[in-house]
Amino acid sequence: MPKIGIDAIHFFSSAYYLDLKTLAEKRSIDVSKYNESLGQYKMAIAAPDEDIVTLGANAAFPLLNEENISEIDTLLFATESGIDQSKSAGVFVHDLLKLPKTCRVLELKQACYSATGAIQMALGMIAHQPKRKILIIAADIAKYGLKTPGESSQGCGAIAMLLTQNPKLMAIESGSGIHTESVMDFWRPNYLEEALVNGMYSSKLYMSSLESCWQSYVQNTARTFDDHSFFCYHAPLPRLVEKSHSRLAKQSKKPLDNQEELKKQVEDSLVYGREIGNSYAASLYIGLASLLDKAKSNLDNARVGFYSYGSGLVSEFFSGVIESNYKQHLHSIAHQKMIDERKELSYDEYEDFYLFRLPKDGSALKLPRHQKGLFRLAAVQDHKRIYEKL
Repeated sequence: MPKIGIDAIHFFSSAYYLDLKTLAEKRSIDVSKYNESLGQYKMAIAAPDEDIVTLGANAAFPLLNEENISEIDTLLFATESGIDQSKSAGVFVHDLLKLPKTCRVLELKQACYSATGAIQMALGMIAHQPKRKILIIAADIAKYGLKTPGESSQGCGAIAMLLTQNPKLMAIESGSGIHTESVMDFWRPNYLEEALVNGMYSSKLYMSSLESCWQSYVQNTARTFDDHSFFCYHAPLPRLVEKSHSRLAKQSKKPLDNQEELKKQVEDSLVYGREIGNSYAASLYIGLASLLDKAKSNLDNARVGFYSYGSGLVSEFFSGVIESNYKQHLHSIAHQKMIDERKELSYDEYEDFYLFRLPKDGSALKLPRHQKGLFRLAAVQDHKRIYEKL
């Protein structure tokens, strides 16, 4: 059976960040609570002229050439930061990227899980019509209330992946484990700008759902813990990933006396997340980009286990095998350059960005240029967002 999976991957985040040392000082908190207890150091902050459309378009643009653009017949946009109750954010991206008018576009939502749902949909679509190329974009802006416990877990980012038959980067394997139940660990009503979260409860569910998904995955695939060289997790907090991975190893009856060995299985996937913070639906796959870019060993033919968790909740465990010669098709230099060239915000600048709101009465507003990518939100008028390519 032909392989189907990820042919190309690229991620994008804001050109601005807040160092958690600055937040700790302002909140009179020991910075070790963020750096050590949470495993987080910085968080990307979206500028006023930046939203999920600009993040997503900037993530996808480097993957496209004349051939790809003509062959993409579906764009699946995964997000929980939707900008319109009716029109998909992906349709705006479709226009900015000049994709074919024969390309269908859908927006998918289920907290941080939706990009995984998009991948599973795409696998079936490509199996049915092997010549298809499907573009998946996940983009989110994680935002919590000022001075709330979740404030240090903010961030933003987007990931773009091109799925094809005979992929250059990773083949997704058949078989997965799924867990779904209706809970209220994290949610955002339509009338709120910020998310609401019960952090302790959500972390507990994250771990218990991992156990359920793993048990189902093992039953469905007969794969064991040792069959996986590396693991990528949805990463709301890096320390939660490390604790969850140790717990999974214990559940799989692996000795826990070698914590360094367990750490090596996840640490490279957390490099970018420590720099940009939570990116919701994009988080797991920015972790994959981080693993591919930062792994200290060659990953040819390595199996990677993926744990996707979306509050509310839907979760899934699945796997993929990295292709030989994958390094020739990465955007590692561009990714690191983007991170290195970001501007650090003062606390006052962070708060100004945080408190900015687009008008909700239909009035017109031209936005000053902050965004440094190719696409930005230029203005709003008559309840319409107006984008531009720079």
